[in-house]
Amino acid sequence: MEMNFYVLFLAALVPMMIGFVWYGPMFGNAWMKEMGFTKESLAGTNMFKILIISYVFSFFIASFLMFVVIHQSGVYSTLAGEPGFNEKTGEGFAFFQDFINTYGDRFRTFGHGALHGVITSIFFVLPILSIVALFEKKTVKYVAINAGYWMVTLAIMGGIVCQWL
Repeated sequence: MEMNFYVLFLAALVPMMIGFVWYGPMFGNAWMKEMGFTKESLAGTNMFKILIISYVFSFFIASFLMFVVIHQSGVYSTLAGEPGFNEKTGEGFAFFQDFINTYGDRFRTFGHGALHGVITSIFFVLPILSIVALFEKKTVKYVAINAGYWMVTLAIMGGIVCQWL
């Protein structure tokens, strides 16, 4: 499988673009209230540092989504250790080439990736956020704002990765 890292770099921008709107004009005031922040308390934050680190983590998320939204990568990882596979020889590699030629385009749409992004947010992100929120004594509103953000974000990231990677 050829990997286009540019798609991952593009997908890694999505959390910042969605976050700019989500935690800005859409839910910024509600989120700040839930967090106990004020505009004054947020002043002086090193946003450049936060955005750079966030982008690196977002790249990790985009890379992880590749394995969630592209089903063919499961076949690749199953066969990658077979003798000769990395040298592009052997029975395992021949099987993989046949498989990709026949099924390589299956479920490789934006909608399919978005579906898996939503499923990931519901069954992975939502439980993590909720557990943390329980221990931090945060409200359901706090969870809804953040889980909603990740649902939209992972849907778009998953769609981009599935369609164009």
